[in-house]
Amino acid sequence: MIAGGSGFIGKKLTDTLLRNGHDVVILTRKQRPATGKVSYVRWLEQDAQPEAEIKQADAFINLAGVSINDGRWTKTHQEQIYDSRMTATDELLRIMFAMQAKPSVLINASAIGIYPASPNAAYTEESPEISGDFLGRTVHDWEMKAKQAAEHGIRSVFMRFGVVLGKEGGALPLMSLPYKLFVGGTVGTGKQWVSWVHVTDVIRSIAFAIETSELSGPVNATSPSPCRMEDFGKTIGSVLQRPHWLPVPSFAMKLALGQKSALVLEGQQVLPQVLMNAGFEFAFPSLDGALRDLLK
Repeated sequence: MIAGGSGFIGKKLTDTLLRNGHDVVILTRKQRPATGKVSYVRWLEQDAQPEAEIKQADAFINLAGVSINDGRWTKTHQEQIYDSRMTATDELLRIMFAMQAKPSVLINASAIGIYPASPNAAYTEESPEISGDFLGRTVHDWEMKAKQAAEHGIRSVFMRFGVVLGKEGGALPLMSLPYKLFVGGTVGTGKQWVSWVHVTDVIRSIAFAIETSELSGPVNATSPSPCRMEDFGKTIGSVLQRPHWLPVPSFAMKLALGQKSALVLEGQQVLPQVLMNAGFEFAFPSLDGALRDLLK
């Protein structure tokens, strides 16, 4: 059962689960006919009773919520980002608790934005620090709400996604565009960390978390080789055979993006300690290999 199945990650996850032999139910606001092993169930509407239609599901996957990448972070947009995650998670909890046969696991999306930005610190799932900014508070509250599933005996995993790289979505199309136009260069100081991850490894790590009963709590879905923004840009230029020469100063990003500029001007060095300890093998552990797969 997937909430947020029509998004960038949700679509790829659905395809992977189908290839692995699973049946998939996608929660949606629109009535849609079933296609093959994918069925659609209406939710978040007054007359919707998804628990009556689903009846049984082994795993719930929560990817629902307004994108943090769309538009400026106005007060209204921030409220939509926050409220959409709280509302969707509340409804998922209600559905799970109403079902006679409870799922065995809840995989709840989260983000490395829960960790404070730092030029020096290295964070793992055991790091207690929590950022006090908008994104940190949102992620913290989101995880605290989803944690209620564990109180009902449902194994709960909080997938803290890093900067997801993909061809059709995520951060890479915008980050690589200046290089394709021959105007790529260092963003901000260039010293900020980029804890990136190939979308293939995001999907594989979700499937791994579903199947690995020992996993619970926070799981950093990032590659094992985070890098500085300057090195990230230089690698894009090298892969595309384009120059890395035109810097984008911090004030320009702040003028263009407002508060959301923190997503690119600040960063955290985050390591996937739980996945590595559990034996997960990354398909794209190096940035050069990931970018050559996505940009060539």
